[in-house]
Amino acid sequence: MSASGYVRSLTGLRAIAALLVVGAHAAFWTGRYTPDLAGGAFSRLEIGVAIFFVLSGFLLFRPWLRAAAGERELPSTRTYLWHRARRILPAYWITVVATYAIYLFRDDAGETGLGWSGFLRNMTLTQIYGPGHLHTGLTQMWSLAVEATFYLLLPLLGWLLVVVVCRREWHPVRLALALLGVVAITPLWTSITHHTDISFTARLWLPGFVAWFAGGMLLALASVTLKRCNPYGAGLLALYFLLLACTPLAGEATIVPMNATEAVTKSMLYLLFATTLMAPLVIGDRPGPLGRLCSSAPMVWLGEISYEIFLVHLVVMELVVDMLGYRTFQGSTVGVFVVTVAFTVPIAWALHRTLERVIPTGPRVERRAMTVVRRDDSGPDDSDPDGAVEPTPVRVD
Repeated sequence: MSASGYVRSLTGLRAIAALLVVGAHAAFWTGRYTPDLAGGAFSRLEIGVAIFFVLSGFLLFRPWLRAAAGERELPSTRTYLWHRARRILPAYWITVVATYAIYLFRDDAGETGLGWSGFLRNMTLTQIYGPGHLHTGLTQMWSLAVEATFYLLLPLLGWLLVVVVCRREWHPVRLALALLGVVAITPLWTSITHHTDISFTARLWLPGFVAWFAGGMLLALASVTLKRCNPYGAGLLALYFLLLACTPLAGEATIVPMNATEAVTKSMLYLLFATTLMAPLVIGDRPGPLGRLCSSAPMVWLGEISYEIFLVHLVVMELVVDMLGYRTFQGSTVGVFVVTVAFTVPIAWALHRTLERVIPTGPRVERRAMTVVRRDDSGPDDSDPDGAVEPTPVRVD
């Protein structure tokens, strides 16, 4: 696939992931997380989180993969962390401050994440470490806290894989085996958190989800070692894994089921779904129907603001439920979803565009300059991999 097509399809996939997360919360707030097949299907819309994590693992590991192949030096940790912070923190901080300000004037702020301690926890993405820190309208940020931990640890993990495992030479089999070892951390951690007295919140820490990031890293390896991927076969496999995840095999309607076996099963099924879904977009030159959908202009546009959609949608949904007059766990799931998206998208777009103009050294500006002097078939620029999942690298609006 060409560099521009590659960028566009992954951008559109981000839009799908964001809309799945919005749908999951709409189903939850309207009482659709019921103990039957329909409730299981609604709750599995949360699989959008797995897609986000696999995307991050794929994109962020590529600079280290290129270093392992001898194409470049190891990435600068300082530059990498600066790019990550600049990409996620400004919009996140604005969302946190705005949400806390909104709930100063409401009487339904809940009982957790309140006061200065809760505010500082949320501002520093440490709200998942210990109970009682998730604030109303911001509870989805647990997954961003997990992402932030992965961001911090990736330079060390990348160094271990490139320098220790591969000894600065190209050894794809060694890399694959090492990454499978990283995948194995999640079942082990799940067993620990379910069978010991460790804090319940430990189930939301990085080890419980690192398999999804490692799956993306394995996809990055596959994208440079495999030449083709049948999009229809991969699509059928992804559907099969999704259907299995909707059964009681994957436990009850919650991100981490109470039963350890069900929790591990669910995590692995989500991993298999997300990687097989994404594989045709990054391996070979046959993206298939999903690739064409994700590369369409509307999906690319939504994908460009998918991070901001993720940030603001839950507080918007809280206000929408009130506006529609619904009681907790009642109302129309489709109605809440549609109205929430209708309000969220313009807010997300405004936040995205404002920060893009206020911070002129953002990823798109750098990418414009870089793509003028350097274009190849290696995909989006690796200096800001997450930000690189945006449309048309030469856009100059």
